[in-house]
Amino acid sequence: MTRPDADDVRPPADAVDRLGAGLAAAGLPLQPSRVFAALLATEDGRLTSADLVTLLDVSPAAVSGAVRYLAQVRMIRRERARGTRRDVYVVQDDAWHDVLMQKDQIYAPILAALLAARDRVGAGTRAGERMQLSVEFLEFISAEMDGIAARWEEHKARR
Repeated sequence: MTRPDADDVRPPADAVDRLGAGLAAAGLPLQPSRVFAALLATEDGRLTSADLVTLLDVSPAAVSGAVRYLAQVRMIRRERARGTRRDVYVVQDDAWHDVLMQKDQIYAPILAALLAARDRVGAGTRAGERMQLSVEFLEFISAEMDGIAARWEEHKARR
C-alpha cells in the first residue's frame, strides 16, 4: 500500500495555524508547535519530513530541528516507513498524557538542582526556605500525577 501524498493528508490550515500559535503562546518553540499541530490534525497522525515541509511551507532544516525537539521531549516518535528509507513522524493519540506522565524525566533534574542549591545557600535561609517550598511542591505534583493518570484511564474507559 502506498502512502498518500501531502495533498491527500493535508489537515485544515486554520486548525494547524491556530493550534500551533496556541502552543507557541504557551511557551513551546514555534516550529515544534507547528509540526506537532500538523501531526495532531492529520487524520492518521503520521507525516514524513517532506510532508511537513510541504504542509507548513518551511525548510527541511526547520522540520529537522522541530522533530528533533519533539522526539527529545517525547511528544512524537520516529518510525521507518515500511519498504522505504524514509522516516515517518508519528504522534500518539494520547500524546499529552504520555508527555505529562514523564514526571521522573521532568521533575528529577529540577529537584536535584533545587536540593543542591538549597544546601549551598543554607536550608535555614530565606532563599533556602523558598527552594524547599519548591521542592515540596514538585514532590507533591509528582505524587499527584499517579492519581491523575489513574483517573484519566478511568475517564477514557467510560468514553
